[in-house]
Amino acid sequence: MSSNPESSLRDLLYLLTVPNLGPGRIRRLVSAAGSIERLLAAPFQVLAKMTGMSEKRFARLRTAGSWQVADDQLSKAAAADVRIMSIWDDDYPEMLRQIPQAPVILFVKGHLSLQKPRSLAVVGTRRPSHYGRNVTGRLVSDLVDHGFQIVSGLARGIDTIAHQTVVDKHGQTIAVLGCGIDVVYPAENRALFRAIQDNGAIFSEYMMGTGPDAPNFPRRNRIISGLSAGTLVIEAGERSGALITANYALEQNREVFAVPGNIYQAGSIGPNRLIQEGARLVTGIDDILSELGGIATGQQGREERIVRPLPDTLSELERRIAVFLQDEPVHVDALVMQLDLSPASILAALLGLELAGVVTQLPGKMFVKKYLGI
Repeated sequence: MSSNPESSLRDLLYLLTVPNLGPGRIRRLVSAAGSIERLLAAPFQVLAKMTGMSEKRFARLRTAGSWQVADDQLSKAAAADVRIMSIWDDDYPEMLRQIPQAPVILFVKGHLSLQKPRSLAVVGTRRPSHYGRNVTGRLVSDLVDHGFQIVSGLARGIDTIAHQTVVDKHGQTIAVLGCGIDVVYPAENRALFRAIQDNGAIFSEYMMGTGPDAPNFPRRNRIISGLSAGTLVIEAGERSGALITANYALEQNREVFAVPGNIYQAGSIGPNRLIQEGARLVTGIDDILSELGGIATGQQGREERIVRPLPDTLSELERRIAVFLQDEPVHVDALVMQLDLSPASILAALLGLELAGVVTQLPGKMFVKKYLGI
């Protein structure tokens, strides 16, 4: 960026007011020009050669935005104790930076380390059943106990339950808004909005003062999934916004988890369909921890691994293999060589270990232990 971050931020806010200039194009232009200042100050001929954009379009870029809006946003942010963070800032969330169409600016309010390595999005219907409420509370409580940061959208229903559970347990949570960061929506979440800031953060990519317009919410869902190692869907109708978040997670190469539900209830259509399409079925926190590597940072700052005793029903060979395997994938041929046994006997034992839930087979005949047995 520049030696004058505030000046760069003003320039960036200006660029965001230029019609039809989205975050992806802004990033490409800034990258080609070398800096935001140069993009707005260098001769048209130089910029056109660097970026492939015509001189006429550059002329429009420099006149079609609003410096007044940029200055107004800076003033509002300062008055409301809101930080405006750009994608070029060192502490911009790294996982979010990696996604396509990452927001070039985030309005942030609260107190939170934005580089926490383990975050999970929890999303779902605005009208949860008793089952959905209970599952959300229990799973989120367990996730907080395992050091997870919970990301959601502050909407009614599952989002609210997830955030409130984290707040009650003094954990860390991020709420991503589909409106300006100075607009509380829904209004009944005003107290929760304030509480999240005490040990978490509120994020928005929208200019301050932006209302909760319907098109904003599907777009903000890419940020919810982008901040997270995975997205957990708990109850969602056939056209729920939670499914949009899950689709974004898939596009971003993040994990998708879903809690199965009653096949006769509309709120179960979404997660049940996700499971049919390959999402990880979740009946407890172990299903999430095992998929994300089985490691999470505990509340005391130490690392916790899932430790389970090996089942008593294992044969001697199955137990030997289970002890040999750790949390790095091993090819079946390596097991044959190390244990000096026939491939048939090794494969039979591995099948038994899979059925017992001790190991997982990966592509290419690779095997890895799911839990560190004792």
